[in-house]
Amino acid sequence: MQQTLFSGSGFYIGQMFRAAASRHGAVPVVLDRPLDVAPDTGLQHTYRSLADLVDRLADQLHAAGVRPASHVVIHKRDNVDIALLGCAVSRLGAIPVLLSSGLDAGVVGILLGRLDRPMLVTDDATLSRLMTHTDISRLTSKRVVVTGAFPGAATLGNLEVTGRATPVRLHPDEPAMITHSSGTTDVPKLAVHCARALWNRLVPQKIMALPVRGETAAFCMSFVHSRFYHALGTFLSGGSRLLLLVDHDPASVGPLLARWQPGVVETHPNTFVLWEDLADAPGAPLRNVRCFSSTFDAIHPRTVQRLLGASQRRGKYLMQLYGQSETGPVSVRMFTERGAARGNGRLVGIGIPGFTKVRITNDSGAPVPRGTVGHIEAQTRGRIVTYQGAQDRFAAQLNGGWWRMGDMGTRSWWGGLNLIDREIDQIDEVDSNLRIEDVLMSRLDELREVVVIPGADGVAVPVVCTRSGAPLAPDRWQRATADLPALGTPRQWAFDDLPRTSTWKIKRVALAQLIASGDSVVARG
Repeated sequence: MQQTLFSGSGFYIGQMFRAAASRHGAVPVVLDRPLDVAPDTGLQHTYRSLADLVDRLADQLHAAGVRPASHVVIHKRDNVDIALLGCAVSRLGAIPVLLSSGLDAGVVGILLGRLDRPMLVTDDATLSRLMTHTDISRLTSKRVVVTGAFPGAATLGNLEVTGRATPVRLHPDEPAMITHSSGTTDVPKLAVHCARALWNRLVPQKIMALPVRGETAAFCMSFVHSRFYHALGTFLSGGSRLLLLVDHDPASVGPLLARWQPGVVETHPNTFVLWEDLADAPGAPLRNVRCFSSTFDAIHPRTVQRLLGASQRRGKYLMQLYGQSETGPVSVRMFTERGAARGNGRLVGIGIPGFTKVRITNDSGAPVPRGTVGHIEAQTRGRIVTYQGAQDRFAAQLNGGWWRMGDMGTRSWWGGLNLIDREIDQIDEVDSNLRIEDVLMSRLDELREVVVIPGADGVAVPVVCTRSGAPLAPDRWQRATADLPALGTPRQWAFDDLPRTSTWKIKRVALAQLIASGDSVVARG
């Protein structure tokens, strides 16, 4: 029997697999990597088998001492079972704290210090790395490893389960999940979500997904980001077959997409750039896609054109959601193939009618006229409760009932929101770094990424990565930049060497610091 401690609407991730299994139990869920928590179960699952696994994990974690309202940090190697563990923690009425496997051990130690000695669920290799860099025993109350064994840690599979743990739902305004911000500028912040705010994000996303309800959906995205749980919540409720992918490599992804022919595909914008190679891949893996979904960051028009050009579906489109961890999506734009050809990748749409509002303000927080560059602010019922251990930083982002997004932009006369740059990334002599990057990506097909950052002398420095790793031809660069603002000499790096977040955003501040410190070119031929 479920123990209910509230009345009201909320999105509780601990219940979504069981609720979906009750309606669509036999629907397939396909993985590309066996689950660390259940390696013998293989790659072929169903809604019902995953719901049963979430229940089993909840029982094991309850035996380990997880109780309602307690913090449970999940920090392990990247795999779909991060989400299953998060759902199991939520099912017990506890608060999953989801930390990316890509975080530095020192950063993980700082984030653990903002919590009250939580339980840590991890794997033996990750725990070994953490123990080398920080005092995990002091920062956590208990350690549980899902693979192998480790001194001073319990092994998940060895926990004695005496009975079925009772599912618990707390009040919808109480903390329900903690994720971290991207950390593109400094140490990430811990964003505290409540079930009511998560529900207010889920509802508009389910409405927007109605045209593709029931389509096979493929997701290759961060399992520690709140967006992944809303994607699951949206498509589980419609009974969609699911492909949940860990490996971003087109050589791995292509055959799976070719076999299952999804109608919906979502991944990070930088991964979509990589997946441009799938447009001409064997088996036409993108030919049945009706909806490409892109969140986390703006997407380059060139990439949109190639993706949509690879689909043979009528009415195909790319849906772009602009927002952040703290707010969920606050604006939406629908790209068609023709619209992408116009090349305005900085237009990120309009506020979601009935759910969010956006405006532009000056440095003092007062609204500015349409067309004037200023700070983007959003008003949404999907906003987080606070930053864990940093209430002062949370309060500093508020302007009455509005949330300052940290981006600069403009609004057109019809209400369209144009993203200019992050506040911290602006360069005096450049109107928009992001616009220049879009132009260069469209003109130079060989580019995998280009990032314009401020140089030590104030000149904008382009950092470029080619798709093949081969050096960029100087004559092509000169022709592509002839009509653009003055740029410094391009620095060529390998994409894998760029500092990135868990959603593949480039850490521009960190990159600028590396360039300023004299890091050499990393071009690879």
